[in-house]
Amino acid sequence: MPRGKTKTKKSSKSKKKKETPTLSFQEKLAKKRQAKEARKKFTVSLSLALLLAVVIGVPLGLAVNDKIGIALGGGLAGTILSYQYPRASLWFFLIYMPFSGTITYSIGGGNLLFHLAKDVFYFPALIALLQECKRKEQPILVAKKLLPSLLILMGFSMMTLFIVNGYLQFSEEESKYPFLQGVLGVKILLGYIPLIFCAYYLIEDKKKLLFIGRLFVVLAIICCLLGLVQYWMLDSGICVGSREATGQNLFKAHLDARCFVGGSLLFSPSQGQIRLPGTFASPWHWGWFLVANSALTFTTAFSDSSRLWRFVGAIGMALVGLNTVICGQRLALALVPVVIGILLVLTGQIANLKKFLPIAMGVALIITVAAVNNPVILEQRINSLVGRWQASPPTAFMKQQIDWAMENHKVLGRGLGRGTNSTRIFGQAALVETFHAKLIYELGLMGTFAFMGFISHLTILSYQLYCSVRDKILRSFGSCFFVFMLIIGYFPYWYPLDTDPVAVYYWLLAGIMFKLPSIDKQEREKLAEVENLESDKKKNKGRKKAKGKYKVASAPRSE
Repeated sequence: MPRGKTKTKKSSKSKKKKETPTLSFQEKLAKKRQAKEARKKFTVSLSLALLLAVVIGVPLGLAVNDKIGIALGGGLAGTILSYQYPRASLWFFLIYMPFSGTITYSIGGGNLLFHLAKDVFYFPALIALLQECKRKEQPILVAKKLLPSLLILMGFSMMTLFIVNGYLQFSEEESKYPFLQGVLGVKILLGYIPLIFCAYYLIEDKKKLLFIGRLFVVLAIICCLLGLVQYWMLDSGICVGSREATGQNLFKAHLDARCFVGGSLLFSPSQGQIRLPGTFASPWHWGWFLVANSALTFTTAFSDSSRLWRFVGAIGMALVGLNTVICGQRLALALVPVVIGILLVLTGQIANLKKFLPIAMGVALIITVAAVNNPVILEQRINSLVGRWQASPPTAFMKQQIDWAMENHKVLGRGLGRGTNSTRIFGQAALVETFHAKLIYELGLMGTFAFMGFISHLTILSYQLYCSVRDKILRSFGSCFFVFMLIIGYFPYWYPLDTDPVAVYYWLLAGIMFKLPSIDKQEREKLAEVENLESDKKKNKGRKKAKGKYKVASAPRSE
């Protein structure tokens, strides 16, 4: 009996070995050749990038400024490598973005070139992917149904740029370079829409989809832990913050108060004023990062196929909640719980008690323990939010902004970039504090309708795409992404679609939505292959049994 058992074990192992395809000698040589060529290409690209970075960066650093030398040298090296390795560059773009504020002010000293550094990883990769698709004859228009509304929006934008900004370039004296201001305005408004195309070819299968969700969670956890360390250093007195400031600086975030990571901050506990930037350039960007990651960590916590990663996603949600309380950003404190609540209802996860209750109880427990240990902080934040709401209700503020924009608008608008703070380097910009008012001011009513028509068209298509998916995990990811896009696309307060990283996440997730049906088809084909293999095995077993019975019945009797 034991001998028989060992034979069956050996036979099963030998069957497994036979099932795995063995490569021929020529195929092995071809693989080795490809790996050698890839290593050679990387070595040449890296050597060329470093050489040019040193040749250009060092003289500029010595002659002009060391920050400019580092920015231009590093930017040139990054451009070469991003063009050679577009997909790796896009992954690095997503990883770099949450830390861009810290790098800008710790290495770059706030230099403008460092603010634009993230685009070194984006635009060369975009160009390389476009050329790759053209070479391989793959479709570039991955969202053909979206094309009509996109062309209308681009038409209005180009009319405003060339007619309004072009006219201002030759007629207005108060602005330095209105046309360049318009070009930068176009980049801020429409520059990340091609991420739809990039995401379509970046997220190739279900494995990559799970990976990007997990990447977002890991980045959120790292940034939130750094944010907690920043608060601890300020609270313990290791960093002074704005305690010793005077006058208006006691109530405004500024770079002199910078602590550990990020950029400008406000920490005047004696005045009840705290605005932390986390790893970003300003408290405003950090607040929107927390809002965005309330949705992204939720997606992994409720949709990932791995129990471990669902647990990690829940930890990410809890850390986002803690940072929302301590950062002092009233918008984040108001929006994060609302976004999570909307996601629970619209994605149907609130009805999935097996997943919902453990995650909800775990997140609530962590936040409750933190609140019990620091009751004053929570009370201050809530009082600040309520006080702000009573002093200036958001509805009244938005109405005031829209009324002002309507009074000052023209048919084609006042010019692109003319209501965007980050374009002030090229000319004067009006202080417009809500996104839709900014659209009316810059593009006029027709341009605003064109933009919102495009967003509405994208939202409808995204809903149809995720509803067509059958795989449960893909459908869950799609529903979370759709709700995020729905909230951000129509959010009327401030300007999330002008803010990093929310704008990047929005267009990236839109591209993933267009890829979901293709990934779903891949999964169905895999299931069909597995079912065919199983049915073939059953048929073969049945045939073997039938042959065995036939041989036993027809065997001659022994004398």
